[in-house]
Amino acid sequence: METFGHILDAINDVLWSYIVVILLLGCALLFTLRTRFAQFRLVGEMLRLLVHRGGDQRADATHISSFQAFVVALGSRVGTGNLAGVATAISVGGPGAVFWMWVTAILGAATAFIESTLAQLYKRRGKDSFIGGPAYYMKYGLGRAWMGVIFSVLMVATFGLAHNSVQSNTVCAAWEKAFGFPPLYMGIILTVLTLIIVFGGIHRVARFSQAIVPVMAVAYLLVALGIVVAHIDLLPRTLLIIVQDAFGFRQA
Repeated sequence: METFGHILDAINDVLWSYIVVILLLGCALLFTLRTRFAQFRLVGEMLRLLVHRGGDQRADATHISSFQAFVVALGSRVGTGNLAGVATAISVGGPGAVFWMWVTAILGAATAFIESTLAQLYKRRGKDSFIGGPAYYMKYGLGRAWMGVIFSVLMVATFGLAHNSVQSNTVCAAWEKAFGFPPLYMGIILTVLTLIIVFGGIHRVARFSQAIVPVMAVAYLLVALGIVVAHIDLLPRTLLIIVQDAFGFRQA
């Protein structure tokens, strides 16, 4: 078992240190150029759609608003990755890691735009709502149904086990350290709340996200802004250190 673990670690190091990073950044740059910098060019259209209700106002089972779709997606962006993930990146890669996270985020917006567009092009009408995503454009767009099956199985394992474990562990650890709340009880609470929300379908997820995510995002931004204002005298030097540390042999 120990040998198997070492093999997995070696494969993981090669994938995430070289192959995946190069592919992600390469595709992000390609999509940025091919879409003529859509992440900048379409900001106005994005803001317009967030407040646009559309012509069909029916409260049918297949409809969620643009804003609801936005907050559902945003809910998976603002969280553990922005806190523990950034701290880990800085501790491993130094202050320069922040610069490359900025670059990756800007370029990666084009990748997210392409993914969302493909999901719309190849979605199918389900029983209660539209269904789609990477597995569907692998099947109907690329004509590779087997690829979509593999992707779906891996996503079930990843989001059903790995991602949920990281998120719940961070929440439980934070509550235990801040308030002395037992991790077991917090884990039970999280599980029950997740079951209630997820098994209500996309509409319950959308309604919950619409109520919670804006508050969460605004609170996150206010805390970040408060930290910056409280240490405003260090901001110029911090930005200089980030840029200086981003380039060089060690950083690469």
